[in-house]
Amino acid sequence: MSNQQKVVVITGASQGIGASLVKAYRDRDYRVVATSRSIKQGGDPDVVAVAGDIGDPATAERVVAEAVARFGRIDTLVNNAGIFMAKPFTEYTAEDFAAKVSTNLAGFFHITQRVAAEMLKQGSGHIVSITTSLTDHAIADVPAALANLTKGGINSATKALAIEFAGRGVRVNAVSPGVIKTPMHAPETHAFLAGLHPVKRLGETRDVVEAVLYLETAGFVTGEILHVDGGQSAGH
Repeated sequence: MSNQQKVVVITGASQGIGASLVKAYRDRDYRVVATSRSIKQGGDPDVVAVAGDIGDPATAERVVAEAVARFGRIDTLVNNAGIFMAKPFTEYTAEDFAAKVSTNLAGFFHITQRVAAEMLKQGSGHIVSITTSLTDHAIADVPAALANLTKGGINSATKALAIEFAGRGVRVNAVSPGVIKTPMHAPETHAFLAGLHPVKRLGETRDVVEAVLYLETAGFVTGEILHVDGGQSAGH
């Protein structure tokens, strides 16, 4: 099997934005290594499913090992896996904190560290993470300090890694969405959530996918936090 075809690793790939990213990259003839807790292998031999908890370093090891063994390279990593919960700060539990840190921070760290090592060896690659516009534009009606703590950390790490890797052929970016219409949000909440954006609608998964694909092809862009939030970060 030729290893010249590009390869993308996508976390949180079983539904919503992640599933749309898998389809979008396959449409561009990338081979895909897709991971989530519940993902199952389908019929496409160019999509390898690796089930596991992204917060567990053993999952990251298996994902990278599968990508290298099956396809011989990793060109892109999309850190899409994440947990979001809106609660008043004093009502978060120790379990809430542990879950957010495991998926959002440990999940980013373990897979990014291992994929970056492969990219640095080959002298090329692109890492892009999905964060949230709330990290730099808090909303009183959506108390989400744990999202700021974890996803805001990823935004900062994105810039740090972009500079660390800038001379070695690896770009690092992030997409910072507003509220996207996915199974995470019950239909009865859509009207309220749409009103949080100046454009008065929810984002669609395609809005995030298109932003990721722009960054994929934007060879002179690194360290960018690209807001895809209906104007939310600009103000109200």
